[in-house]
Parts: sequence; structure tokens; C-alpha cells
Amino acid sequence: MVRPFMNLDPAKRNPAWADEAWIYQPAQAALSAADEVGAGPLAGLRFAVKDNIDAAGLPTTAACPAFAYTPPANAAVVQKLRDAGASLAGKTNLDQFACGLNGTRSPFGAVPNAFNPLYVSGGSSSGSAYVVATGQVDFALGTDTAGSGRVPAGLNNIVGLKPSRGVISARGVVPAAQSVDCVSIFARTVATAVRVLESAMGHDPLDAWSRKLVLSSQPFPATFRFGVPSAPEFYGDAAAEAAFGDAIVRLQAMGGTAVSLDFSPLAEVAALLYESALVAERYAAIRGFFDAHEGDVVEPVRSIIAAGRNYSAADLYEVQTRVKLLGQQADAMWSGIDLLLVPTAPTHYTIAQMQHDPVALNRKLGAYTNFVNLLDYAALSVPSSMRADGLPFGITLIGPCGSDWQLADLGQRYHHQSGLTQGATGEPLPAMVPITGLRPPATVRVAVVGAHLSGMPLNGQLTERGATLICSTETAAHYRLYALPGTTPPKPGLLRVAPDQGERIALEIWAMPLAEYGSFVALIPAPLGIGTLELGDGSSVQGFVCEAQALQSGARDISHLGGWRAYIQSLKPLAA
Repeated sequence: MVRPFMNLDPAKRNPAWADEAWIYQPAQAALSAADEVGAGPLAGLRFAVKDNIDAAGLPTTAACPAFAYTPPANAAVVQKLRDAGASLAGKTNLDQFACGLNGTRSPFGAVPNAFNPLYVSGGSSSGSAYVVATGQVDFALGTDTAGSGRVPAGLNNIVGLKPSRGVISARGVVPAAQSVDCVSIFARTVATAVRVLESAMGHDPLDAWSRKLVLSSQPFPATFRFGVPSAPEFYGDAAAEAAFGDAIVRLQAMGGTAVSLDFSPLAEVAALLYESALVAERYAAIRGFFDAHEGDVVEPVRSIIAAGRNYSAADLYEVQTRVKLLGQQADAMWSGIDLLLVPTAPTHYTIAQMQHDPVALNRKLGAYTNFVNLLDYAALSVPSSMRADGLPFGITLIGPCGSDWQLADLGQRYHHQSGLTQGATGEPLPAMVPITGLRPPATVRVAVVGAHLSGMPLNGQLTERGATLICSTETAAHYRLYALPGTTPPKPGLLRVAPDQGERIALEIWAMPLAEYGSFVALIPAPLGIGTLELGDGSSVQGFVCEAQALQSGARDISHLGGWRAYIQSLKPLAA
């Protein structure tokens, strides 16, 4: 089949790039003036759009040539990105009518995986993920109804940001199931995805499902709780199971506590998306075209959409009530966790396997994605590791509606601890950047002089609360430092004295989240406490002090050593 496709300069084309990823790629000379590099927060970035999203003057096919039309205007989100300075590179392949999670259901060809062409790319936003993973564009738009903005990201070592429903306008997008559709963002880093979201988001009164949402501006706490399925399913894929175990360990090392959850309400919602009257919305989305051109729709897309004709309005109301009830059950989990951690996909299939059993295997790919939009959650898929077989493995962080910035902050930190490179390009990850939608947490400066210093036995009481070292400095010259007897681990006592009787004492200043400060102070045993210390530059800070009477029975004055670290060093035997 001849596709409306025009290559870029062949000399600039990587022979490893798959033509199946593109449906329409205009020649560079055909780009409009609006696509030329200009001003704006996205200036200099090139992007592609899934071919169920309108771009003015370029055909929209939804991977069905008989359906094709040429829109006179951009989809609302495309216009926003162009206005922000991004340059449009073309339209990408997809599972027809965005119906599938594997990338093989298109007359324009099956899009291969960016790491092994024998394996699926994931779908339905297959082409968008592939062109990002291979470095052909800086970011791409997909859509996400059942996981189409996440599964291809997880299978291609890139980021898939599925925003809260209604954050990005879907006006000018061919719907799949309009009430739960989301425009999604693929990028090689979380930072790029966030830049795009900042330009793309906003209420659109011309989109029936757009919402005026206020995203949370508070990051997750330094010590957070994340839910994991109590009995995760990997369909016999030992490599995926091991990779998910490693992901849990990494998130725990970042301050998280894993909480085992009954996943059954979420699993039931996931099953209902395709196995109930909810599929009638897919039929309603293209009913006029489908009734007239059913034969032009590929299998199994045709059978899935046709099944929507068989349900009554009563059937739909019944299943919507069931989803609401299951949502109520699932909501209980949020009282004990900050976010949910799942594999983006539980396994990875070859193209041949998928084409042999297209419905059952596709359903398995959506085990951890299908429920998210139905229950109005936000989600972010980030790369996690490379499996022993050379295939990527991704995890998804899921939070309540409006948690987009929180997920991005944690997801960026997780991604950068993975040691992975960007997509399939081999390029290292750039430096992390602050998530601008978040307000940094309120902090209190705490000065430590003894067992809480870096490398000392109690330093973990600071780091486990998310405290960070600001600097090493000294007190003003009117303090004395004592080694307290009978303390475990050994601790000093700091006492303020007259200016002509003291010394400068070395200390460290740490910034601790204000929300964690109370629990830290509660750990301090008498005769120690927190008071105001004067620093050498004349400023003041909260820090450790000691009751004077505690220094009258066996405390050793070590002020002449200048600090606790020097005292501990003095106790070590000299090398022979």
C-alpha cells in the first residue's frame, strides 16, 4: 500500500530507522513558517504527532486510509506547541483507531521495537514512541485511553507522561473513548516531558471533557509510601519479574516504604474496559464511518468496535455504576500510600507472537494500565532497567488526579538513578532540572556538632528525613565542646560561654523539611536539646546545645580540638 509519506534527505536518514513508524513526514521544504525555529519555551525542539491528532494541511488517517481527511486547522494541543516554538516533523503510525497496546494493528505496517525489531513497540502510540526512542524527534504526542501513552514508553526505554484527564485539550483528536481519552507526551527525559506539558496544558471550553484542574504543588514527602500489587502477574516472564523486584528496591533506597495492596478492584476495572458495555464508547466515537465502511477496518479492531453495537444504554449505565463502586473500593488505598508502583507492562512479546494471538496477548499488556483513566488517576512511565535479554523494562508511577508534578519529580529522580541512557540513542541523561510546578518544601536549618555529622553514626536520622547538607562552618568564638560520658553512640555537649572563654567549634548545617523536624527533635535525648547557635559570621541557626549541669560530672572538655570529628580522630591509635 502506498502511504502519503515523503522521506527527509536520505543522507540524513539513519538506515536503522523504521519507515513503519511514520505515516506522513513532509519534506523539510514543505514546513510552514510556523514550524521554523523561533521564540518560545519549546524553540529548537522537533516533535511528531500520532496520526489521530490533527495537524493543519496534513492528512489525519487514524491508520485507516478510507477514513483519511485533511483538517484545515491544528488540534488545540498542536497549535499550543507550535505557538511555543516547537517544530512539527510529521505524523506517526498507530494501532488503527487507537485500538490496541501492541503496535501491530495498522495497514501501514507493524512498528518494531527500538531495541529489537522482532519485538513489538507497544501501542497504540507505536510510531510516536519509536521516533522519540531513536532520536528522530525531541518529543512526540500520543493518546492514552487504556495505556497507549505508557506501554510504548516502557517497551522503548523512554518517558511516557499520561496527565490527569482533561489537563490537555483533546479538541482535534479522533476519539477512541472520549470520556477517558488523554493526550500523552513521549520524551527521552522527564524534564522534556514536563516542558511540553507546561506549554500544552490548559482548560479548553470548546472541549467537552476539558477541566479546570489545579495540580498539586507539593512534592511527595521525603519518606513516602508506595503501593505494590500483593501478587503481581508477569505471565511467566522471569526477566520482567526480576526487573520489577529491582525497581522496588531502588524506590525503597530513595526513601520509599513498599505497601502490599489487594489489586483485585483495579484488575476488575481493567478487565471492564474491553469486556463490558464500555466498549460501546469506541463504537460511538466513529459510528457514522464504521457503519458505512466496516470492511475497511482491520481485524481485530473491527470486531472490537463492532461489539459496541450489542450493548444497550441500560447495559452502559450498569457497568458505569460498577466502575464507580470499584473506584470507591480502590480509593481506600490512598489513605495508606502516596502513590502506586506497577510494571508499565508485565511482559514483552514478539511481533509474531502478537499476530498469532492478538487479543489475549494485547489484554495482558494492559494489565497495569487499563484501569488508570477509568478511575481518574495520573500516571508517569519511566525507564527502569535493561533486561538480561537486551529489552527495556519500565515502571509506572500512578497517583490521584492532580498529582502530575509530584509524579514527575519522583520519576525524574528515579530515572536518573537508573544509570540508563536516553532511549535507543546511547546518549547519557542530562542533569536533572527542578519541576517548576512544585513549590520546594519549607525547610528549617539545623546545625549538628557531633554524632549527626556526615559519616557519623546518627547521620541517618537526618538523611532518612530528606535533610540535605548545606555547608560546613564554625560557631562564633564563645562555645565550649565536651565529650559526654556514658552516651551510646558517643555524643558531645555544646555550651555557650563568655566570649573570652570560648572557641570556634566546627559544625555542619543541614536543611530539613519542616514537616520532618518534629519527629527529628523527638529523638534527641536529655541532656541534649535544640537551641539557637551563633555562627562565626554573626548569623544564627537552630542547633544542638547541652544543659550546663550535665557537664559537671565527668564530661571532658575537648574544645581545643576544634570539633567532634577531630576528637574522634584523636582517639584512634597512631599508625605503627
